[in-house]
Amino acid sequence: MIKRIAVLTTGGDAPGMNAAIRGVVRYGTYKKLEVMGVFRGWWGLINEELKPFDHRSVSGIINQGGTILKTMRCHEFQTKEGQERAYATIKKHAIDGLVVIGGNGSFSAAHAFSKAYKIPCVGIAASIDNDINGIDMTIGWDTAINTALNAIDNIRDTATSMERIFVVEVMGRECGSIALAVALAAGCEDVIIPERKPDMAKICHDIVNGNVKGKISWIIVVAEGAGSAPDIAKKIAEMTNLETRALVLGHIQRGGRPTALSRDIALNLSRTAIDCLLAEQGNRAVGIVAGKVACVDLEKTLLKKETDIEAAYNLIKVMS
Repeated sequence: MIKRIAVLTTGGDAPGMNAAIRGVVRYGTYKKLEVMGVFRGWWGLINEELKPFDHRSVSGIINQGGTILKTMRCHEFQTKEGQERAYATIKKHAIDGLVVIGGNGSFSAAHAFSKAYKIPCVGIAASIDNDINGIDMTIGWDTAINTALNAIDNIRDTATSMERIFVVEVMGRECGSIALAVALAAGCEDVIIPERKPDMAKICHDIVNGNVKGKISWIIVVAEGAGSAPDIAKKIAEMTNLETRALVLGHIQRGGRPTALSRDIALNLSRTAIDCLLAEQGNRAVGIVAGKVACVDLEKTLLKKETDIEAAYNLIKVMS
């Protein structure tokens, strides 16, 4: 029987993680479970940095970005010695199951650990990149998009006033999810992402052609994994002879108050994660699929997510 669980946040932080922690603790205690909070992800499990959480432990955090449990990359957990120390912590504190809040890297570690040590693990999908296979929407993605969107809306004002081209860099090392979504929502003229090789000659041709027809401003969104905004801006300026500016939004997309959608998703996923553990359905991940909360096999989430990039890109071009 599941009597005591531990919750941890691993990998990159995402707005709404605190809401998920709150949900796990409060729904878990409602279900008569003891809940332990693990600090700094897998590192905290290895080094026994954890403490009991109750209803009051998570007061006042639902509107906060980041994670009160902290998070960090832990290379030691990739070793057998590190995993054995983590397992020793679990046995010492009589922990019956883990709730891991994070993205695909976190899920990969949780799956391997669960399989090796027979510890029930349920992952809660939290990632601003929204790149987890089998899951349509993760905690934090909506907030990150809106943060970037607010910045680009402001940039549009000065781009129009000064008649300039702007290249705006958003987060996304291997996935262009944020770039595609914000480019469409902001009415941007083009987007450059890791999954699609850019045609700089065509981009510059379109800019010059638009300028000849009287188009006075242009905004291009680039995902960080597809190139550097300053480098791309320099190349566009050289090829078009038009004034071009670069802006890197950076880690502001990870922070800030989570949107209502990110909070709602977090609270609903946390409830389902607890229900999965109580039903002895470990080695699962919970996320939004087709607009509803769903459980998927943790192993399935480790595959590369496939999306219709061309359809999304073409819609941006049609609507620009």
